[in-house]
Amino acid sequence: MKTRVITAVVALAIFIPIILLGGFWIELAAMVLSIIAVGEIGLMKKRFAVSFEMMIAALGTLSIVVSSKYLSFLPKSFNNNALFLTFMFILLIYTVVTHNNFSFDDAGILTLGMIYVGVGFHYLVQARSVGLTTLLYLLIIVWSTDSGAYLIGRKIGQHKFAPRLSPNKTWEGSLGGIIVAVIISLIWILIFPQKYGIFSMLFLTVILSIGDELGDLIESALKRFYGVKDSGKILPGHGGILDRFDSLLLVLPLAHLFGLI
Repeated sequence: MKTRVITAVVALAIFIPIILLGGFWIELAAMVLSIIAVGEIGLMKKRFAVSFEMMIAALGTLSIVVSSKYLSFLPKSFNNNALFLTFMFILLIYTVVTHNNFSFDDAGILTLGMIYVGVGFHYLVQARSVGLTTLLYLLIIVWSTDSGAYLIGRKIGQHKFAPRLSPNKTWEGSLGGIIVAVIISLIWILIFPQKYGIFSMLFLTVILSIGDELGDLIESALKRFYGVKDSGKILPGHGGILDRFDSLLLVLPLAHLFGLI
C-alpha cells in the first residue's frame, strides 16, 4: 500500500502540471504514454519492445497521436491517415518477409493496438485544446466513477458484475460509481458550465461513466486473454500505463463522438 501511495503522489505531481500547462507538454506526454502503452500490448503478446514490429507499432501509434503541424516536412498529401496506413502495410509486408514468424494475427493485434491506444491519447490532447475545464470534467468522471465503484462495491457489493474478467467488480459498485460520478460532475458543471445544457450534460455523464467501466473491462479482457495480472510494471503498485489509462482510452473517444471535444 505504501508503494502504491508513493507512486500515485509522484505520478500526480508530474501529471497535474502537464495538464495545467497544456500545449507542447501534454502533446509530449501523450506521445510518450502512447509508445509505452502499445509496447505493453506487444509485451503481453511476447514481442520484444525493441523488435522491428514493435518499433513500427510505436511509429504507427505516434502517427495517430501527433499533431499534423509536426508533419509539415512531409508532402501535403501525406497526412496522419496516410502515415498510419503506411505503417500498417509495413506490418503486413513483414508477415511475408518473416515467412509467418510474424503472422497476420500478430499484425492484426498490433494494428488494433495502435488504433486503440493512439486514438485515446490523441483525444487527450484534443480535450486539453478545447479547454482545461473540459479535460478536468472528463477526468473527474473517470476518477469519481472508479473511486465510487471501488468504495461502494467494497461496502455493499454482493452481485458479481463480470466474474470471468474482473472478479471484484459488482453491480452495486458499478451503479454506485455512476451515481458518484453524476453527483460530483454536477457540482463541476454548475461551477464550470460545459458545451451543452445541464440535463444534457448529466445524461452524457451517465454515458461516459458507463464508458469508463467498459474501458476498464476491455483492458481486463485483454489481460485475461494473455494471462497477465498487470499490463506492465512501470508504475510500482499500479501496474502499467494501460492499467491506469484504460478507462480514459474509451471515455475520450466517446466524448468526441458526442461533440464535447
